[in-house]
Amino acid sequence: PSCSHHLAPTIGPSRSCLGLLYMGGLLSRRGASVRLASWNVAAVNNNPFEYYTTLADPRYEQLMVAVGELIDAPGERDVPVRSVFTQPMFEKLKASMAAQGWAGIDAVEEVWESDLASRPIVSGFLKDKEIGAKRLASMPDRFTNTINTEDGRTVCRPTVINNYDVPMPDGDAWFAQWHAFFFEAPLLVKAKSGAAAPRLPCAMLSPIKRSKYPALSEAEEAISLPLQLLCLAIFDAILVGLLNQLSPGAWHELKMSICEALVVSKAQRTIDVLQRPEYADVDLLFLQEVSGALVTALRAAPALAEQFEVLEPRDCDAVRDQNSLILVAKRLLAGPAGEALSEVELGAEALSGAPVAEGDLCVFRARLELGGEGGATELLLASFHGDTNGLASTPVVSALRQQAAGLPLLVGIDANTHLTRDPKGGKKFVGDFVAECASGEAPLAHSWQGPPEGWQTTYNARTYLQPQLNKAVRYAERATSSLADNNPKDFLLYSEGAFEGAGACARDNTGQGSYVEGTSIPTLTFPSDHCIVSTTLRLR
Repeated sequence: PSCSHHLAPTIGPSRSCLGLLYMGGLLSRRGASVRLASWNVAAVNNNPFEYYTTLADPRYEQLMVAVGELIDAPGERDVPVRSVFTQPMFEKLKASMAAQGWAGIDAVEEVWESDLASRPIVSGFLKDKEIGAKRLASMPDRFTNTINTEDGRTVCRPTVINNYDVPMPDGDAWFAQWHAFFFEAPLLVKAKSGAAAPRLPCAMLSPIKRSKYPALSEAEEAISLPLQLLCLAIFDAILVGLLNQLSPGAWHELKMSICEALVVSKAQRTIDVLQRPEYADVDLLFLQEVSGALVTALRAAPALAEQFEVLEPRDCDAVRDQNSLILVAKRLLAGPAGEALSEVELGAEALSGAPVAEGDLCVFRARLELGGEGGATELLLASFHGDTNGLASTPVVSALRQQAAGLPLLVGIDANTHLTRDPKGGKKFVGDFVAECASGEAPLAHSWQGPPEGWQTTYNARTYLQPQLNKAVRYAERATSSLADNNPKDFLLYSEGAFEGAGACARDNTGQGSYVEGTSIPTLTFPSDHCIVSTTLRLR
């Protein structure tokens, strides 16, 4: 993605993508008030079925319920693996792996004959925690699910759990496509040396190390290349077979409708939301998990390009392709953008070792015309995407408070905080986070009102159509399960001494400025798994 739009010299020590503080237009023509919004727009998910979503098509709920019921109680449908991944399929896969010169083919055949072929597909394979602990299906899925090539293509493995768009109406149709993907069509990808070269997808797999995954035996480690590809083939075959049994024809149509909305058209749907009248008067917009494609789309959208200066970190992450941005209303700039805006980079020392990935923090200093008397106001703005467990959120906010050094601070943050306290301290409790923001010198307030149960900005849960069944939730329990992600994660923080709330904090999970309780997000019209949060502040 493009990382070329940077304004004025860097201030402070070198650090990539640190600031998610937003310095945008605090007071617009409305006088002493400024409207802020923050939105984790969500990275593209390669598996359209991984999380429950909200579709009007009743076949979706029927399918999700049926899959969960089958996994819970497969009964007579718990057939042996060899009935879905057949002996002829195994023989062809074995010959192709041997042709690659892989060691351990005979040993893998012994595992197939003595163990895997006779296992029940659900109770003996999908639910086998050892396969998960050994990463025998999830590791090869990670490397081959979706491959971005050096000649600009996106190539998907023939499977249920990605955006592969060719119908797979039965096992034979699936296996012909799957085998061709792995062994017949080299793709132009970067080698470890950095040079682009054609490689077969089977060559992109890596041995699984027992040192990292101790559940793996020494014998399994020695044959981990062919063993993981066999397990992946079985996993893909089972899912294709189950869906063709439960929802013949319909499942592929449902998958394609989700892919169209949340992958193919995701950037445009995000732009469509931001251009709605409900957000026409936003002065400062903090975004997280923004892809390079979306950055390009933001700058190409006439209305947004005219309204906002788009700020991104100097060292944005082109590999993960998810970065934090700040959009500042141009009408508020106190002079040319190159003079009114300058990036601030926080070094690792300032962050006290907090787990901050490149691109997750975007910080800018801004001089803005906020209205009233006294001329331009200097502010520190930040946008931040916290780590999964939220443990970086307090250290990053503390570093921003220190960096502000008396300047008013505005932050849009996906803090990844959790509604319930983790007794082991492995996840950040929301109550601790807001208390820590409010403590000490230069305290920060947040825009929420009432108890944290009313602050939830995520509402999603994993389905059974993904490799980690231990994290799956029944469709009926997606709102109540402890495994569901229904948490208060997103905040607008502001310097308590400089601002006060001028209205309630609003949540939007429809893209139309409204919040509908109990809606699994994303939906076909709302392309993120996080709500938009917005509020209005007033200078004290």
